[in-house]
Amino acid sequence: MEREGGEKEKEKSIGIFNGSAKVGEILAGFTQVAITPQDMTSPIALQMALSRIYEAMTKVVETGPKKKFIAEVRFNDSMGNPVVFALDLGERMPHFTSNEVKARILVELFEESQSP
Repeated sequence: MEREGGEKEKEKSIGIFNGSAKVGEILAGFTQVAITPQDMTSPIALQMALSRIYEAMTKVVETGPKKKFIAEVRFNDSMGNPVVFALDLGERMPHFTSNEVKARILVELFEESQSP
């Protein structure tokens, strides 16, 4: 397809998913606290993960806690697989009447042009 001026329109695909989200608060420094499947592969890997978590917790205590609001968003992809991710909502609670809300997820697929 061509637009006015000879510029080619980029082809793109869009998918929209519906899901749910749970809004809550966390301490900002704890965003690095996570245990991955790789952390459970051996006792040494687990010890390294626990050390990483301890360092993050110590850093939060030293700098002081800062609250941050997030939404844990859940939906099923096109293949039926569950998808969970976090959305940073900032330092102020959104004006929802409940911490359980609906979510609409928009996915846009496109190619970036190779030439500037």
